Amino acid sequence: MEPINLLKFPKAWNQLVFSSKQQRRTPQTRLLKIGLFVRKWPEKNQAGGMERHALTLYLALAKRGHDLHIFTTSSSANIPSITSNLHFHISRPIGSGYLNQVVAWKQFLEENATKAFDVIHSESVGLRLTKSSSYLNNVAVSWHGIAYETIHSDIIQELVRNPLDSSSQQVISDGKMMKVVEEVKFFQYYAHHVATSDHVGDVLKRIYMIPEERVHIILNGVDEEIFKPDVSKGNDFLLKLGINQDRSRSSITLGLSGRLVKDKGHPLMFEALQQIFLENSTFKDSVIVLIAGNGPWGDRYKELGPNVMVLGPLERAQLAEFYNAIDIFVHPTLRAQGLDQVPLEAFLTGKPVMATKLASFTGSIIVNEDMGYTFSPTVSELKKVLYEVWEGGKKNLEKKGGFSRERGLKMFTATKMVAAYERLFLCISGNNEEKQQKSEDYCVYQPHQEMD
Repeated sequence: MEPINLLKFPKAWNQLVFSSKQQRRTPQTRLLKIGLFVRKWPEKNQAGGMERHALTLYLALAKRGHDLHIFTTSSSANIPSITSNLHFHISRPIGSGYLNQVVAWKQFLEENATKAFDVIHSESVGLRLTKSSSYLNNVAVSWHGIAYETIHSDIIQELVRNPLDSSSQQVISDGKMMKVVEEVKFFQYYAHHVATSDHVGDVLKRIYMIPEERVHIILNGVDEEIFKPDVSKGNDFLLKLGINQDRSRSSITLGLSGRLVKDKGHPLMFEALQQIFLENSTFKDSVIVLIAGNGPWGDRYKELGPNVMVLGPLERAQLAEFYNAIDIFVHPTLRAQGLDQVPLEAFLTGKPVMATKLASFTGSIIVNEDMGYTFSPTVSELKKVLYEVWEGGKKNLEKKGGFSRERGLKMFTATKMVAAYERLFLCISGNNEEKQQKSEDYCVYQPHQEMD
């Protein structure tokens, strides 16, 4: 096979197998000084997808020996001692918790003066660049949601809005359109863009008009050592809830997790279940719904009866048990932004997913019907798919779960994600003269040599 120029590779880097010598940390491997700008650092397990992404990526890069400096707004007291090369530069947040750009940039310049950074990485607009600088050609930004996607989300939420609830009306204003225009303008100042889904990669190239060699697709990944099949853990989790094996064998167990709020699609799910329960008592009696998370819709779900159980927020280890306890994971989100991590966790645990028919899901996760189901965000369509899942039975879901696990291991592990980011950082780091003196060009992928 011919060598591949990674900077022009149009597909997700996760599908490539990078050199095992980088993963095993040989003395010859180049170690980098990396600066990360992120809005906040997660406190324990209380974090959104972007913060969990930063936590997973940077703890792994630290273990690989890179020198990491985090410019953020949260305490680092919860960071394990094994990450001694992970340094925090804390500042007070401004506005709605955003990073103070002036203070953070001053901290960056002071640290850069001691030894120049090889790479600068921003999680979304953790670092807001407002002008082009020639010495910032080693900047990469990962997008976990862009303004163009929010317009799609607003359209969906307006279509599913209860017409009697005028207070929740979403207005797709000229301001939203102008935010897209604003992003198109200032996105040009970042040297490299990492799209976390195939769909966003396409939007950045076509709509935002960023040159292809500056857009790189690296899909989100989750810890495969935590999220993996374990039947016994699933059974134990069900027993703690008072569900014995006889009952679980005769029932289909649906699982949902995350924030139980409107834009995550919970009004849609609630209405679909309520209607099905009223019209089909057999479905109601033979389905168990487990909901991990908290939010205003938690109490509403409890109105549906004893077969619907709201568990509250779960730690990551508990979430792994939760996924092992269910037959299929349901993700009715109305937010078409970034690439949610909960479906990836379900995939790695060997569970199929049914999710809203959004481009990020259909283009990167549920790429065919072997791995799950997709539905348009309407009550009628969601009901149709819920019936299809129920009628297909557990054996069908187990078969789909096997395909899901296979794709999860190929594309969505933390190891795959970290290896891809490390290779990107090695590729864009340093100056051209230094890179030309290296025997290995990290921007060139040699298929035969890279294989383990």
